[in-house]
Amino acid sequence: MQMTEASFSGALPIDGYGPGFFRIGGEVRRGAQLVYGAGVADWGGFEDLDPIRALVGKIDVLFVGMGADIAFPPAAFTAAIEELGLMPEPMSSPSAARSYNVLLTEGRRVAVALLPMPGDLPPELQG
Repeated sequence: MQMTEASFSGALPIDGYGPGFFRIGGEVRRGAQLVYGAGVADWGGFEDLDPIRALVGKIDVLFVGMGADIAFPPAAFTAAIEELGLMPEPMSSPSAARSYNVLLTEGRRVAVALLPMPGDLPPELQG
């Protein structure tokens, strides 16, 4: 079977994750992240709506990575996102990262708000 390398057309894929971090477009970033097309920003969690507001009209899909397990985001967050005309799609952070990457390869206008996996940062990332 022939394998075809995924093309992200200049967008930043999520390359990996671990306890407390994500590797996005080859760069290790600590803590919660908001990833969208060719951009990435530290995300302050469910109270931090401004970076998501800035994406209105630029994205059609918002995945919400809830950490290690699927869970529902707080009702106030969901209501605020729905008021912006977006439907948050909660899932575990690993599933959200994979889904985000798949939609990127399809050329979709997608973003993902990711909470990190629990646990301590690996020693090489501490400090």
